[in-house]
Amino acid sequence: MWTYEEIDKYLRCHLTEDRVKHSLGVVETAEKLAELYGVSKEKAKLAALIHDCAKNMRIDRQLSLLKDNGILIDEVSENSPQVLHGKVGAIIGKNLMGIEDEEILSAVEFHTTGKKDMSILEKIIYIADYIEPNREYPGIKELREITFKNLDEGVIKGFNNTITHVIKLGQLIHPLTIEARNDLLLKNKEKNS
Repeated sequence: MWTYEEIDKYLRCHLTEDRVKHSLGVVETAEKLAELYGVSKEKAKLAALIHDCAKNMRIDRQLSLLKDNGILIDEVSENSPQVLHGKVGAIIGKNLMGIEDEEILSAVEFHTTGKKDMSILEKIIYIADYIEPNREYPGIKELREITFKNLDEGVIKGFNNTITHVIKLGQLIHPLTIEARNDLLLKNKEKNS
């Protein structure tokens, strides 16, 4: 497996300066959340570091990499290619960087959409991407506070924000995001009843 220095060098060669800064902010947030919610800080650091490693890759190259690795793309992803970089990032992490930990790779793969039955690490990478220190948008302070008090509530609010934003843009909502939100809402309802 690549060292952190090798991964950092790869990111600096393949991402914009702002995207590298964002990724390092996600690392910082993910490590804090991992400590708070009792998961491996090392796994959180690695997943956060590589989560956007394919973000600046051309869409045709991403599609080619997915095809070469036998991954079929659903209709929504095909029409919303901005979500593909998670799947592509997991491929790069595994095939190029030598990361074999499936939980890390899954956290990278699903950081754009979420999914049903998310692990704590997957939730952390999903929400850390939204609340890292370099992000500024209306309501982020509240979202940060909620997330550090209750991870599930933060992730649900993150899904709500994403869905609302995508609707305002008139774009497609990925079914995995809806499944993830509904799954988490139902689990929280059961937990609280």
